[in-house]
Amino acid sequence: MLLAMRSEVENAFECVCSQLDLHMSDFGLEEPPEEVEAILASNIAYRVQKEMGKPPSEVAGKIVKLLDLENFQYVDRVYAEGPYINFVPSAKYFKETLEGAQEENYGQFQKRGETVIVEHTSANPTGPVHVGRARNPIIGDSISRILSFAGYQVERQYYVNDSGKQVATLIWAFEKFNERDMGDLKKDRGDYDIVRYYQLSNVYLENSSIEDKNIAELEIADILGKIESGDEEIYQKLVSITEMVLEGMKECLYRISVEFDEFIRETKFIQDGSVDEMVDRLKQLDSAFQEDGAWKLGIPGEEKPLVFLRSDGTSLYTTRDLCYHEWKLERADKIVTILGEDHKFQAEQLTKTLSLLGAETSRIRQVFYSWVNLPEGGMSTRKGTGINLDDLLDESVKRARGEVTAREGSRIREMELKKSDIDRISRQIGIGAIRCGIVATQPGKGITFDWDDALSFERQGAPYMQYVHARCCGILAKQKSDIQGVDSTLLNSKEELDLLHEISRLPFVVSSAAEALEPHRIITYAQKLAEKFNIFYRECPVLKGTDSELMAARLSLVTATKNAMSNSLYLVGIESPDSM
Repeated sequence: MLLAMRSEVENAFECVCSQLDLHMSDFGLEEPPEEVEAILASNIAYRVQKEMGKPPSEVAGKIVKLLDLENFQYVDRVYAEGPYINFVPSAKYFKETLEGAQEENYGQFQKRGETVIVEHTSANPTGPVHVGRARNPIIGDSISRILSFAGYQVERQYYVNDSGKQVATLIWAFEKFNERDMGDLKKDRGDYDIVRYYQLSNVYLENSSIEDKNIAELEIADILGKIESGDEEIYQKLVSITEMVLEGMKECLYRISVEFDEFIRETKFIQDGSVDEMVDRLKQLDSAFQEDGAWKLGIPGEEKPLVFLRSDGTSLYTTRDLCYHEWKLERADKIVTILGEDHKFQAEQLTKTLSLLGAETSRIRQVFYSWVNLPEGGMSTRKGTGINLDDLLDESVKRARGEVTAREGSRIREMELKKSDIDRISRQIGIGAIRCGIVATQPGKGITFDWDDALSFERQGAPYMQYVHARCCGILAKQKSDIQGVDSTLLNSKEELDLLHEISRLPFVVSSAAEALEPHRIITYAQKLAEKFNIFYRECPVLKGTDSELMAARLSLVTATKNAMSNSLYLVGIESPDSM
């Protein structure tokens, strides 16, 4: 209803601006502080004070007088408070919020007919997913969920970097070393098996004699050339090796509820001729030039040129990425890429080059993230940069199990926990803690993971929000009959109305998070929803000490909270336990 109310207010402001001959598109709508009675406010008076030649407070008063209350369905009262114009919701606002939130898909938008390709993770297929880059799949998956919930048709893609020197080195290692050269296998899984070859190749190249190293480098360069030329034998080896890694990586990512619709191989664009065609087109650009045998492109506003063809005739990652981006632009209305902050310059070069090639770059958006670190002494004496995501997930589930066991005496449900229940709850809390800890911070800010905060039932981590969902389920499980004919006007206490207002905000938060590509907004919302519910639960008895009509209304409010919380947690990939 907040979206509907905002729309009403915007229409009303348009009418007033027309009367006053003011030309505006942004009316400065915002949510006022909690102590203000209204739920929507505008600072429009600040924006038009010069044109009107009066102080903002006087302008606000004049605009309020011009607003036609008869055109409002969801606004009960409008008043000026200094320079601000405040809007108080109507009974219809709360009634329709309560009714709408009874649906399990509350907050979800209708399909809008626009397609979005979200490319994320895309880690090199040389070994397990690393903690330092764990934000990529979690942010990418959360953005995909939010966009889909907001009505877009979303395709989640993983771009397999199977054409660079790292993969050529991996193929070389497979040919040079055998199983007896390897160290112990940490996990019986393809990504952990293959990474041993890659690690051994790096040790060999670092410690060998100059002669042996030069021979190895020539052999690796030969493999890279064969990949570029489409050599079938090398390509089959490449696919076989990288598939083993990808299968292991998929198992790890599945643990955090991350899945993909399609895996697009870099070599696809070599084999179908796209790279050769791209090189020819780049050479034709006015700013293209050859230097020391390599082809480069001067980019407006950039001191460093883009190298798109090496002197040995092989292409670079960015050359192939240009092909991939054009391929995506042909298939979607918008494309979104999740990238580490160390890729900013490369992304800028790519976007500017696409523009030179005539692409509609306004349809391209990138989300950059900073790294995840772990405090020393937690899981390892080393920094988090040496830890795989599997290790982090195992540790989180283990710690969550300790929390679940310690809190068993204060559970929501009285029934005794079975081992399977403890396993389920520990997994839901442990994995939820990781996803919440990563999504809760804006992508551009660094994260040092804090176990106490992540697994706290009180400090607004994932368990804090999951516990609210479980409590709602516990209350509703005791409900003896279906709720019908609820009178929403009975929900008139501050605690009830504050909670109902928070529930009403979900569609707006989904819409704004989708527009800004900022999943942390969902976490902030869910934390606030949990806070408001806990106050309501403490102050307003639901099943005891109330008459049947009020109980029905409050049970409806609990259902609305459950649905809003469940959908909020789903949007950031956190499970909603029915019991804890």
